[in-house]
Amino acid sequence: LDVLLVFHARISERTIEKLDNCKIVVRYGVGVDNMPLEALKKRGIPLCNTPDYGIEEIAATAAAHILNLWRRVSAYDLACRSYESGWAQNIIRPINRISEGTLGVVGTGRIGAELIRIMSPFGCRILGFDKYQPETRAKEIGYTPMQTLEELLAQSDFVSLHCVLNEETTGMVDENFIAAMKPGALLVNTARGGLFRNLDLLEKGLKSGHLGGLGTDVLPEEPPGDHPLIRAWRDFEPWLGGRLVVTPHTAYYSESALYDMRFKAAETAALFLHQNNLRNRVI
Repeated sequence: LDVLLVFHARISERTIEKLDNCKIVVRYGVGVDNMPLEALKKRGIPLCNTPDYGIEEIAATAAAHILNLWRRVSAYDLACRSYESGWAQNIIRPINRISEGTLGVVGTGRIGAELIRIMSPFGCRILGFDKYQPETRAKEIGYTPMQTLEELLAQSDFVSLHCVLNEETTGMVDENFIAAMKPGALLVNTARGGLFRNLDLLEKGLKSGHLGGLGTDVLPEEPPGDHPLIRAWRDFEPWLGGRLVVTPHTAYYSESALYDMRFKAAETAALFLHQNNLRNRVI
């Protein structure tokens, strides 16, 4: 075995110990939270990822969740199934103009930047927080930089998460995060389910209305287990009213993105084997 290509499988330290001849491990995708980094370092096996695929797809999915929740498309879909009178007067309130709202983007790398590009024509104010990006990033892409996450949350009508999952970001969406959000603000996560501390706090936020809506492509457990919030979502419970919209970790997908993912990962391995070129090295 010269190369190990990894998609969703969680690789254990025991597996790495058995890779006697492996020269490189390549991850199909950006995140490496399913890889035993210390074990790879110990064995001296380089790990590379594939960060430049699915960017357009994930950003477009985030934008779709934002627009869906903002314009209450899913909520209207549920409401008009059981209308009794006043079809055209079946208004859900409040709904504000998008151009009068503020979008907060947490993580302004490739995908966050693409979301900003997509949302800019809607005229909304766009804030960004990413302490790992250079100061020039905001001007280049077109957003107002925030010095702290709390500052972004306090001003944003909708927040979109685009950060990697690591020790720093795991469970970042906790009680303090939601409390810092504007009352009724919307939250979108097309990054990683591990950014959520748990489903309990999301249920609490949605029930109280402090969290106005949640659009997510990822969950802490996939597929989701038997949690009261998941049951309410599955059963179309009226209190949710289309405010929780879930897609099954497919934001990355299109036919073109799937090809790019496979081709680029294989190409990364080939570049190393034939040219000793470690592209997109993580460790």
